Amino acid sequence: MGIKLIASNKKAYHEYYIDETFEAGIMLLGSEVKSLRLGNINLKDCFCRVKNGEVWLNNAHISPYEMANRENHDPTRVRKLLLHGTEIAKIVKKVDTRGFSLIPTKIYFKNSLVKVEIGLGRGKQGHDKRHSLKQKEATRDVARALKERDR
Repeated sequence: MGIKLIASNKKAYHEYYIDETFEAGIMLLGSEVKSLRLGNINLKDCFCRVKNGEVWLNNAHISPYEMANRENHDPTRVRKLLLHGTEIAKIVKKVDTRGFSLIPTKIYFKNSLVKVEIGLGRGKQGHDKRHSLKQKEATRDVARALKERDR
């Protein structure tokens, strides 16, 4: 048993500085789990909100399962995330006081359970995004040069 990655939100790391991550369970319907096993999810524009001491996942698009009956799930419904009370209190404290956002970064199977990794992130400015792209490109060039040297 282990971890099988279903989808990751690469845009989150481009748009935000992710400071801290949490692993959360998610309440799903059966047809949603079957659709996730096929990899039919889009995390691009999704975000999390805290309401009444509970964390909710918004705008995560899980495509309807084709083999399900006529009462299939709504693709963009709001889904509840399962976290411990101390983790929720920590998240609420940071989101309210310091201007952090709560962004889902990955969704994966862990021992047949669906888990979501959510990150507390601060938004990047335009120049920060350009700087991180330059840095990524420089590390890629160094790796390419080392690979050519070893041949």
